[in-house]
Amino acid sequence: MTDMTAIAGRTEDRLLFICYSRCSTCARARRWLTEQGIEFTQRDIKTDNPTKAELAAWYHASGLPIRRFFNTSGQLYRSLGLKDKLPSMSDDEALELLATDGMLVKRPIVVSAHGILVGFSPEAWGGMLESTGDRIK
Repeated sequence: MTDMTAIAGRTEDRLLFICYSRCSTCARARRWLTEQGIEFTQRDIKTDNPTKAELAAWYHASGLPIRRFFNTSGQLYRSLGLKDKLPSMSDDEALELLATDGMLVKRPIVVSAHGILVGFSPEAWGGMLESTGDRIK
């Protein structure tokens, strides 16, 4: 299994929570993490967009299709016509595009020593974090 701590570029034993401060889903996810007693480091996706290298590492480690890393409901996604363009893009082209603007990236993202979570689902998050021993009450 890939060492997710190394992928996150971190050495401490905390989750990296990547979010957008004005996103209601991110607020629910942050509240959920706090209620579960999970310590995390927060990073704003708009002011500190993930790099292409980070996105590539997370994408490969997650096993998810590249499309899952795009904020498909966002205005920028729609204005760029990515629904039609994304299927013909290479993974490298898609990652390059994602790295240009945090508003293109699906959020929230959690990077832990045990995996990557994209988008918020309490059931999926609880299942992965419980099974991997991250601090859930």
